[in-house]
Amino acid sequence: MGENHCNSRGFSRIMKSCFPNPQQESHHLIIKPSIRNRLLEDDQKSSSFFISVLPDDLLLECLSRVPSSSLSSVSLVCRKWFGILNSTLYFDLRRSLGHIRRKIYAFTVTDYGVYAANHCISNEESDESQGEGGADSSSSAGWSLSSPFSAAGMLTQGSFSHSRVISVGKVIYIVNRDVTLGYDVWMGVITVKSPMLYPRKKFAMANVNGKIYISGGAARNEVVEEYEPETDTWRVVSEAPRRRYGCIGAAVDGVFYVIGGLKIGGGGGNGKNEAMMRGGCSEAHLYASSMDLFDVQSRVWMRSRTVPGGGCVVAACAAGGYVYILASHAVELSFWRFDGRRKRNGGGGGFGEWCRMKSPPLPAQVRLDSSVRFSCVGIGGENYSSGNDNKVVLVQVLGCIDDLLRRSGRSCRGMKEGLVLVYDGNVEEWSRGVDLPEVIRRASCVSVEC
Repeated sequence: MGENHCNSRGFSRIMKSCFPNPQQESHHLIIKPSIRNRLLEDDQKSSSFFISVLPDDLLLECLSRVPSSSLSSVSLVCRKWFGILNSTLYFDLRRSLGHIRRKIYAFTVTDYGVYAANHCISNEESDESQGEGGADSSSSAGWSLSSPFSAAGMLTQGSFSHSRVISVGKVIYIVNRDVTLGYDVWMGVITVKSPMLYPRKKFAMANVNGKIYISGGAARNEVVEEYEPETDTWRVVSEAPRRRYGCIGAAVDGVFYVIGGLKIGGGGGNGKNEAMMRGGCSEAHLYASSMDLFDVQSRVWMRSRTVPGGGCVVAACAAGGYVYILASHAVELSFWRFDGRRKRNGGGGGFGEWCRMKSPPLPAQVRLDSSVRFSCVGIGGENYSSGNDNKVVLVQVLGCIDDLLRRSGRSCRGMKEGLVLVYDGNVEEWSRGVDLPEVIRRASCVSVEC
C-alpha cells in the first residue's frame, strides 16, 4: 500500500480529510498510532465489510432497491445476502416499493434444453424497468428469451407435455410424472425438488396460500396431494370425488378447483377405465363440463358445479376472484366467469354465480379438434383487492387456426401457434397480445410475480 493507502476505497471522505496528503510536504499532521493501525486494518478489508455491518433492517432496505437484473449477482456476495434475497420479508418489501411486476413465463423443451420466455402483460411500468437495460427493459415491447438450461434425463419433449407449471412467489415449479423442478426467476437457476408421491399425467394443480395442491391424472387412485415449498415435502390430504384425467387446476379464496378433463369414473382400480386412459381409446374422450371444489382449510369437498351449456372445457384459470373457463361447443367457443369470492364485503350477488362473458376474437364456425390446444393464465389470482389485477391471457400453445381455415376454404387471419390474446376483466374486452417467440412451441405458461 505505502504512499497510496490514503486513496483506498475503504476510507470515507471524512477519513481522507484527516489523513495527510504525502504530496504536500509542508503539511504536518500527527496521528496517534492506535488510529493509524485502525485505519490500516480497515483498509485491508473489502469495501463490502462496511455495508455488511449495517443493521439488518437497514441492509434489507438497501438491497430491496437493487434492480432485478442484478439480483443473481448480488446473491453471490455472501451467504447472508443470499438468505436475505430468498426471504419472504425481502419479497414483500420489494412488492410494497413497487419493484414487483407480474409476468407471463412460457416454458418449452427442445433438443437443446429447456427454454423460458417472459413477458410483462401489465400496462404499468415500474421505476426499475425504465432505468434498467437487458431483458427487463424490453419486456413491455415483447418477449424476453433466456438461454436454454439443461434438464437432461429429467425432462423430454414427450414427458413435458404431461407436466404442469405453477408459481409460488418468485419460484416456478415444473411438476412432472417423476420429477419436480424449481426455477428461481431472480437467480436464473433450476433445482431438483422432491417428486410427487404418486405418478400422474395431465393433472390439476394450483397454488393455495403458498402451498401446491394437485389432483387427478393418477391411474389407480383419487388422492389429493399437498406440497410445502419451505420443507420440500409432499403429503396426502384428501381423496377426490371423481377420477379425472387432463383436468385443469385453479384457486380462489382458499378453494382448489379441479376443472374439466376426461371423466374416468368414481371407482377405484377399474381396469377398463385404466385401459382407456392409457390407450387413448376414442370412446374414452368424454370431456366433463363440471368442476370439483375442495376447501383447503376444512379439508371438505364442496358441491360440484357444472358449466352452463355444457361443452368441453379446453382452458381455465383464476383471476381477480373469479374462475374463467373457455368451453368448446363443436364449432364455437364460449367464455364463462364463475364468482369464487367467498369473503366479499358488502353482500349482493357473490359466490357460485355464473356469467357468460365476451368470447375471444377467434373465427366463427371453426371446428376445434385435438390438434389445437390453449393455455389460460390469470393475472391476479386469489388477491382481488386490487381492481387492476384482473386479466386473462389466452395462449394457443398447439396447432394452427389458419390451417383449420384453409381446410374449410377460408382465408387466413394470421392465427398461428403462439397466438396470444388478453382479456381485461375491468373493461370486459379482448385485445391481441405479442405472439410467443418461434422457438417456444407446445409451451406451458404461468403467471409469476418477480
